[in-house]
This record gives sequence, C-alpha cells and structure tokens, in this order.
Amino acid sequence: MTTEQGEMRKRSWVKKWELSPEPATFASSNKWSNSDMDVTPSEKRTWGMVTWVLYWVSDALNVASYELASSMLAVGLSWRQALPAIAVGHIIIAFAITANGAVGATLHVPFPVLNRSSFGFYFAYFSVVSRVILAMFWFGIQTYTGSECVYQMLKAIWPSTARIPNHLPESANITTTGLMCYFLFWLIQFPCLLISPQKVRWLFIAKAVIVPPAFLAMMGWAFATTGGGEIFAQKGTLSGSKLGWAWLAALNSTLGNFSTLAVNIPDFTRYSPSVKAQNVQLIVIPIAFTFCAFVGIACTSAGYVHYGAYYWDPLRLIDNWDNRAASFFASFAFALATICTNISANSISAANDFTALLPRWINIRRGQILCALIGGWVILPWEILATAIGFLQFMAGYTVFLGPIAGIMISDYYLVKRGAVDVPALYKPRGRYRYHGGVNWRAVLALVVSVPPNIPGLINAINPKIDVHGGIYPYNIAWLLGFTLAAAVYTLTSKVWPAQETIIPAAIHDEKQRSEGSDSREGSVKEKAHKTMVTEV
Repeated sequence: MTTEQGEMRKRSWVKKWELSPEPATFASSNKWSNSDMDVTPSEKRTWGMVTWVLYWVSDALNVASYELASSMLAVGLSWRQALPAIAVGHIIIAFAITANGAVGATLHVPFPVLNRSSFGFYFAYFSVVSRVILAMFWFGIQTYTGSECVYQMLKAIWPSTARIPNHLPESANITTTGLMCYFLFWLIQFPCLLISPQKVRWLFIAKAVIVPPAFLAMMGWAFATTGGGEIFAQKGTLSGSKLGWAWLAALNSTLGNFSTLAVNIPDFTRYSPSVKAQNVQLIVIPIAFTFCAFVGIACTSAGYVHYGAYYWDPLRLIDNWDNRAASFFASFAFALATICTNISANSISAANDFTALLPRWINIRRGQILCALIGGWVILPWEILATAIGFLQFMAGYTVFLGPIAGIMISDYYLVKRGAVDVPALYKPRGRYRYHGGVNWRAVLALVVSVPPNIPGLINAINPKIDVHGGIYPYNIAWLLGFTLAAAVYTLTSKVWPAQETIIPAAIHDEKQRSEGSDSREGSVKEKAHKTMVTEV
C-alpha cells in the first residue's frame, strides 16, 4: 500500500466521524453547528409540564440537597432560621431559572448558542469552557457519592463486603472496596448517559415513583421513633449582625446549589413546546428542595437520638441501620437519585458544551461519553475529596462567576433586546452578534465590575488562615451581588452605548423572516445596506 493510499484511508476514516448539521441549519458549515446544536425541531419539543415537575423532583431529591442545612446549623442557626433561608433561596433561584428558561423555550437553542447574543460569538466560549470544566468536576464528585450508595447496597446483601481486605496503599486515598464500588456505579450509570434528552424523561418518571416514597419513609421513621429529636429543640446561638450575615450566607449557599442551571437551563427548555410548560418550575423548585432539606434535618436529628452522633450524610446514617432490607432500598433510592441528578445537572450540560466547542466531531451522545471518561477517571474525585479541599472550596465558590453570567444573559434578553433576537445570526461567526472581534465589551466590563468584590471572600473560603477582614461580607451574598452588579452594568452600558447592529424591531426565528439581504458581514452590498436600515430603526 502506497503512502498516498494510506493517507486516503486515514482521511476516509476521519470523515466517517464527522457530523452534519440539520438540513435547515443556519450555520454555514459543520464547523459551527451540528444537529444537536441547531434549533430544536418541533417534533423533539417533548418536555411538557409534567416532565418539568418530574425533572425537578428528580434534581431535588439527592444527597447534596439532603445535606444542605448541615453547614447552616453548624454556624449557629436554628432549624427555624435555616429552613426559611433555604426556601427563600430557592424561590430566588427559581425566578432566575424560569426567566432564562423562558428564553430557551422561545428560541429553542442551547445555552452555548444563546450566550452569543450577550457575550459575542467568540467570548461566549469563555462561559462554555468554564462550565464544561465545572460540569465534569461535579460529575466525578456525584459519581463518587453514587459509589457510596453501591457500597451500602452490597453490604446490605452481603455483610462480608465490609470485611474485604484493602490492597491499595494509603496514598491512593481510596480502598479496594471503594474503587470496586466506584467502578460498579460508573458502569451502571454509563448506559443511562446514552439516552437522548428527549427520552431521558422516562428516567425521571422512574425516580419520581421510587425516590419520594423512600424520603417519606425516612421522615416517617424519624418522627415515629423520636418525635423529632434534639435538632428541633435546639435554639440558634447567634444574634444581631452576626445572625444577619449568617442567614445571608445560608441564603447564598442555597443559591449556589443550583446556580449552574440558572445559566444553562436553555439546554433543557429548548425541548419545551411552550414557555407556559416550563413556568411550573417557579412552584416546583422551592417546594421540592425545601422538603428535601427538611427530611435531612429530621433524619439527622433522629440519628443523634439513636446513635449519639449527627450523621448529615444519609449514607453514614444508613450504615448504622440494622434492617438490611431498609438499608438496601434506601441506598438504592439514593443511587437512582444520584444518577438522575448527574445526568440532568452535569452530563447533558457538559455534552452541550463539548458540542459547541467541536460541533464537527462531537454531538450530545459523544459529549456525554467524554464527560463520563474525563469526569469519572481523569479528575479522580476521591483524590480531590481527600487532599484538595481548597480546590473543592474554589469550585464550590464558582458562583462568583455564575451569578454575573446569569445577570448578563437575563438583562440582555429582557431589558436590552426585549426579546428581539435574530436566531439565524447566532450561528454566524460574522453575523450581527460578532460585536467587536467576536467580543461584546459590555459583557466583559460587567464581569470586571461584578466579580472582584467577591474574590477576597473566596480566597478566605479556600484558605481560612488568610484574613481578609471585611472582604468576607460581600462573599456572603456573592450570587445576589454578582447578579445585580452585572445586570446593572450591562444594561446601563448597552443603553448608553448600544450595539446598533444587534437592535432589531422583532425576533427573527428563521431566514424566511428576513427581508432581502441580512446584516451578515459575510454578505453583499445589499446586506450592508439592510444593516444600515436596521440600525436606523
């Protein structure tokens, strides 16, 4: 075989992996889009109101939400003070999620594409890269949590699992049994990642049938056996300004719990047939998450009465149970909850980002496989949990960026463009959303103004030995402060120095709505003339 033939076979093999855009795509080539990035066709808009209820029940009932109140009570709040902070926080984040979700349900484009409207075609990649790293990181952490569920399930069936000898060195930061359970959970989870976003709602239905009864049973056990327990009798130890700042910090912690979805919810609402269908999020989110946190408080309180220790981690609580059947089914419920949360909050999000970065080669399914491999086996979550607590705090404190990004996106759509977005132009690198070299300086300035006030507090969270004095207080309201500052700066600069080429009288959903000639800079003199006309309007 000649060198030329070898090169031809190589090109042919590479060509087989290329993806193609939808026939009706707005992108000029598969370099900029593929079928998973294009506008969601009407036949794939299958997420109705019931699906949204199930989606959020699926996301809410998990280990992280169960443990949400733990840090709040640890700093001196009572449960009566912590629970309102959780409820108010989820009401606020529900408004942000629903507002941004309505954009996705109207335009039917994913977050990486929508973000170009406010950040500019190329600067939008900053948000995409940031979020894909964050999603893979949390994918690994959630997978490790799932492995602990598997361990409890195996121990319930075969108690000898707890006595399997460890053949790994201490420096590995994981035991032989732990690694086995991690691999098993990853293996069980993997096929679920291959379910398309349009069909994954059936997994949410399964979780909605199995997990809520398990949570109710645990809460019933807590009150039936203890009547409430120690935590419900505890009073707060804070007063005055300390109480106020602690409550605001608890509120911020709640906002940070799902601040990522306040940014990338269009990845999911694009599959909604209407804005009305996704509006139910406003009601479901506060109720579901507050209920889950209350169950965590009740079960932890009961655990103290029974076992003499506060087990905020439900899996450690389950580890103390004598009833093997109850241990298995409770652990199974948490395992299913973790899989669904990992798919909805991390895997699909990362997949959309990978798709935006390399649309010629990666679609959502391939992106989810990459997330499973990198997030599951490259990041090594047990190493981070054991040795990189500072890095863990940094990732948890990423809300200092997410709040401003959400503020920019929401203010851009509702206050600046007033819903008038040119969807075809979102797919054109030299279209109206190019701004200046692909960067909207207004978004850059909004980030520059809104992020720094929270940096001292973030540094202190990473390393408490560094005294930042009063700099810790803005960090206690990081999401709200970042969101408000970014939205205000972006709106002000966009009104005073408007990007005229992006101001159009009404939304454009397809090329048919365009008059002869577009504002695309790739076009002819006619197109440039039309651009001037749009500016004058």
